[in-house]
Amino acid sequence: MTSYATLHQPLRVGIVGSGFVAKLRTEILSQDPRMQLVAIAGNPEKAQAIATEFAIANVYQYWSELVMRTDIDLVLVCNINRDHAAVVRQALRSGKHVIVEYPLAFSHLEAEELVNLAKQQNLMLHIEHIELLGGVHRLVVENLAKIGTPFYARYSTKSPHYPVPDKWTYQPELFGFPLTAAVSRLNRIIVLFGKVKAVSCQLSYSGDNLPRHFTSCICNAQLQFENGVLADISYCKGENFWHPERIMELQGSQGAIVFSGDQGKLITADGEIELDAGTTRGLFKKDTENVLSHLFTGSPLYTNHESILHSLAVANAAEKSAITNQTVIL
Repeated sequence: MTSYATLHQPLRVGIVGSGFVAKLRTEILSQDPRMQLVAIAGNPEKAQAIATEFAIANVYQYWSELVMRTDIDLVLVCNINRDHAAVVRQALRSGKHVIVEYPLAFSHLEAEELVNLAKQQNLMLHIEHIELLGGVHRLVVENLAKIGTPFYARYSTKSPHYPVPDKWTYQPELFGFPLTAAVSRLNRIIVLFGKVKAVSCQLSYSGDNLPRHFTSCICNAQLQFENGVLADISYCKGENFWHPERIMELQGSQGAIVFSGDQGKLITADGEIELDAGTTRGLFKKDTENVLSHLFTGSPLYTNHESILHSLAVANAAEKSAITNQTVIL
């Protein structure tokens, strides 16, 4: 059981970010009597709109002003990916607990430094990975033993957007390397199968304003796990795609688990069993409830730093592979 210094209630919260996730998180926290929303930092117009809706008294354009406040206990980081590490570092140095949307950082080394800093400060550093709370992951874990010895895994997403929005999520400098920005694609497989020993990756952008802004992205990686499992990870989005896809596939010596969206099947010699993962709605609320239970009662978080750090190391190896066109050994 984790124990922090005595936490008073309500816990005073500062929010860094003013987009969709920031608003959703704010709404969830506003409904919990153990929390007090103190400040928000982000796009002035959007941040002010959220502050007005949820009665947040202090609005900042710059996150550096928010994290230095002495009347904040917990900082929630949900701004652009590039700035996550800088905000987390300053928040931890200022004695705040931290919740951060993935990725924790662009570099594995920097992420490791932040994890160690949180330990030194005896502060919580929680990196959100809500896919681990979803029905697909739960059903995969429940049924994995039924397919015998796993030897192959695949996770593929395709997200058509036409025209692509003029947002930071289509700007490589702010979004990051695709499998770092979308490191959950790696983490959900790594949680199941452990350490990766080798990575190869291919990346292609298209658009008229490269490298500042892309209109389509294809990123494919092949992972070799220490236990022998091979995995294909594919992340695609933008104008060049015409049909959405979200597929999770696991093949084993005695069967397979295959999901398309939230509908799946367990396939064995005895036949097929339908697997319904249900809705993905409410996962951010589950994440928040888990974090608050951890802070106030010491119950375990559903994520762990080891798999998150290894996932970032794999993402960094994939980026190196895409640049060099060579397999990278971890």
